[in-house]
Amino acid sequence: MTQPGPASTAGVWTGRVISTLAVLFLVFDAVTKLMKVPRVIEATVRLGFPVFTITGLGTMLLVLTLVYVIPRTSVLGAILLTGYLGGAVAANIRALSPAFNTSFPILFGVLVWLGLFLREDRLRDLIPLRRSRRVPDRASADVAK
Repeated sequence: MTQPGPASTAGVWTGRVISTLAVLFLVFDAVTKLMKVPRVIEATVRLGFPVFTITGLGTMLLVLTLVYVIPRTSVLGAILLTGYLGGAVAANIRALSPAFNTSFPILFGVLVWLGLFLREDRLRDLIPLRRSRRVPDRASADVAK
C-alpha cells in the first residue's frame, strides 16, 4: 500500500485559496451577526432563533474560524466548523427554507475540508484517497494465457 506523499505546490496553493475564500465568508458572516445587520437579524429570526442569540452565534463562528486558521489547530477547527455548519443545515431544514439556503452551509463545509485536505499532509495521511486497482476479469485473464 502506498502512502500519500507531500502535496504538490499547486495543490497546496489551491488549498490555501479555497481555505481563504471559505474563511473570508465565515468572518463576514460572523461580523454581520456581531454588528446585528437588520437582514441578518431577520434571517436568524426566520430560522427560529431569538434575537439575543445572534451575538453568541457570531462570536462562536468567529472563534471557530480562528481555530481553523491557526495551522496547529486547523483540523480541530474544521471539525468544529462542521458541527456549526451542520446546525445551520438542520435549522434551515426545520424552517423549511429553500434548497439553496439549506445547501449553502454544506457547500462551505466542503470548501473548509477541501482546502484543508489540499494543504495538509497530516489529513491526507489520515484520509488517503487512492485509485482503485482494476482487477482483470476471468475471461480476459484466460485470453492473455
